[in-house]
Formats: sequence, C-alpha cells, structure tokens
Amino acid sequence: MADYSNLTVGFIGAGKMATAMATGFFNAGLFKPSRMFASCPSEWDSSELQNMGVQVFEANLDVTERSDVIILAVKPDTVAPVLREVSQSLSKKQPLIISIAAGITIAALEKAHSGRYVRVMPNTPAVNPGYGASVFCPDFKCSPDDAKLVERMFSCLGFCSPIPEYLMDAVTGLSGSGPAYVFTVIEALSDGGVKMGLPRDLSTKLAAQTVLGAAKMVVESGQHPAVLRDNVASAGGTTIHGLHALEQGGIRNALITAVEAATKRSIEMGQSSQKK
Repeated sequence: MADYSNLTVGFIGAGKMATAMATGFFNAGLFKPSRMFASCPSEWDSSELQNMGVQVFEANLDVTERSDVIILAVKPDTVAPVLREVSQSLSKKQPLIISIAAGITIAALEKAHSGRYVRVMPNTPAVNPGYGASVFCPDFKCSPDDAKLVERMFSCLGFCSPIPEYLMDAVTGLSGSGPAYVFTVIEALSDGGVKMGLPRDLSTKLAAQTVLGAAKMVVESGQHPAVLRDNVASAGGTTIHGLHALEQGGIRNALITAVEAATKRSIEMGQSSQKK
C-alpha cells in the first residue's frame, strides 16, 4: 500500500465535514495532524481540529501555500470566489483539489481556476469513522495515482466508490441528503413509541438502534431489503399490519420524491454556478 504520510493536506473551511474528514484520516494513520492545515474565520469554533493538532489559519492562502492536496469544504456558492482568491497560489503549487460542494461540476470548478480536480460527495455520518458513504469522480487531468489517493482517503470514512460525474447529483439526493431523511424517520418512530406509552428517551434509543441494526443487516447480508422485510412480516402478524399503515401513508412515495427533489436541486445549483 502506498505511503501518503509525507503529503500535506489543507482544508478550506473547518466545519463539521472538514473535522470529520481530518479525524478519519488521522485515526486511519493516513496523515499526521502536523501535516494537515485548515482555514476558517476567527469567529468560528475550530477547537476540535486544533486539539487534534491541525494548524488552523484565518487566511485561505496560508493553507494553499502549504498543501499538496486541497479539500474545498465550503458552501457551494463560496467555491468559485475562494478559487479565484487563491488562484495564483494554486497555479504555483499545482495541488490536487478535492471539492465536496454539492452541485458544483468539474466544468464550473475549471471555469473558476484551471486545475486538477476530483469531485467527492461524502455524507455527515462520516463523523463516525466507518459509517460514512462517499463517491468520487476525477477529471481527465487526474492520474490513476490521484484516483487511488482519493479512494484511500475517503475509504477511511466508510464506503467509497468511483462513479461517472453524471450520477453525482443523484448521489447527492440519496446519500448526501439522505441522513436528514433517516433522522426524520427515527424521530417519527420515536413519536409513535411515545404515543403508545414509551418514555421519550427509551423510544428514541429503540428507534435509532432499530434503524442502525436494520441497515447493518442490509449491508452485511447482501440480501435485497424486500427479502429481509418479508422475513419479519409473518402472516397476520403485527409487522404486516404496520407495513400496511405505512403504505396507506405513502412512505415509499414520499422518500422517492425526496430523493428526486434533492437531486433536481443539486442540478439547479450546478447550472447556476456555471452561469457565474
């Protein structure tokens, strides 16, 4: 396995995803904290990164000038201005640039600054190493070694797979936004338990553990979710009655529509960024 310990990695932005990534890279022994840098406004709380040993700067240029790999961990509408701001520094150092901004295409990134880009869509469960889901898409300027590095980096956080760029918006709508859908499901299950007399704390723990356990069964068994569902739903039992109620409430339609809506919004954001 290639040794990446001598690489320097810089995060433009020091929010939850940057912190999750840095933590995952450190816990996997991929990068030393002393070789990771981050930038964020002084009024933001970057104590978690600093406590890890990551050096945090207020200026983006302080990060780009020190880094072999740059991770753009800022809001989508901030990406182009940031790239233009540090363009001269990037041209000089020519780092690999990873963007995790939803909807921002490689073409839009290239328009802001001509560089070597990889688009990545991780998700927030990556704050717990091993539970994240990420996909990535390198541009034509990237070498096979660049792609291997990115796959190694994001595999530290959980599932990771290369995809063609045209699928990136659909991934954003599913796994990028998906944790919020699941949190809503957990909250609703907990509400159901409370309605039927369970204490709130117990109800929420049961709901969350049930979702976690069911997801693990899907991942580890390799079986279709419908097969696993049918194994629980015995004839005339409680589960089939509950499933009937879910169908009457349109849960499948609601979740499918949610993924569709988030995907369309990601496309809109990408189209808007290319007009700027």
